[in-house]
Amino acid sequence: MDERFLSFIIFLDTTMQKIVYTPDNLQLLNRSFLFGDAVWVSFFVRNGQLIMAEESYFYLMASMRKMRLNIPLTYTLEFFQELFQTEVLDKGIRNGIIQLMTYRIQDEKPLAKSETAYFFEIEESGDILNIKGNIELDLIKEINVNANLLSNVRVHSAENIYAEIYAKENDLDDVILLNPNKKIARSIFGNLLFLQDNVIKIPKQTEGAYISPLMENFVTFIHKNKLAEIEEAEIIAFESQKAEEILRISDEKGVHSVSKIRNKTFGNQRFSEMVRQWAENFI
Repeated sequence: MDERFLSFIIFLDTTMQKIVYTPDNLQLLNRSFLFGDAVWVSFFVRNGQLIMAEESYFYLMASMRKMRLNIPLTYTLEFFQELFQTEVLDKGIRNGIIQLMTYRIQDEKPLAKSETAYFFEIEESGDILNIKGNIELDLIKEINVNANLLSNVRVHSAENIYAEIYAKENDLDDVILLNPNKKIARSIFGNLLFLQDNVIKIPKQTEGAYISPLMENFVTFIHKNKLAEIEEAEIIAFESQKAEEILRISDEKGVHSVSKIRNKTFGNQRFSEMVRQWAENFI
């Protein structure tokens, strides 16, 4: 067990337990704080077990490589499984999302050789494979997100911060973010899936969509069970108004149905049934 995580703080409210693990040797002026020099990756707890751990781990490794973070030899899948077993599962957490940050510390070494540290928190929730509720979106035009090597990983994003404040000020749960070519990239918190007839359209990763172990697992289930056709596409903003149903899948917040975009309302019956089957047949 890493000694940096022998101390932790527990925050409680009436509906959930949130545990924040704070390392004993945390640098106040680390590069994450100074420059956003970090990546976030989610791990998932369901019914007292860590699920999709391998997918999340490989996404973590890929994200760290893209940010040119030095990956310690100790950062194995088994290391994180044991860490979360001891500090999450053994503490009675049954369902929730673990938000793990790995970041470059502030030292005198060249950036590529600087040491890497980690921090994580977990917030309890319901079954992460169930739809958590309905959300309202709108399009934001003042800003856009890039479509490059780092656009697919969860790194510091000034665009997300701006968009989240915009959403709160306009009584929205999330907003649709476009790339410089005016194509749909993603939302603040996750990816959007557009269902029309028997086709589910998903923005391409080359358009700025997040890589998401949670969404990829769901999409794979849909494809294998022939519940709908999956199409990765370049999607213009207007197509969001043509969809019959829209689903947001967020590694950070879980699965939500989109109920409204501007004056257009959306159903959720078909996606709800697909998600129900996914949860029931999950292995």
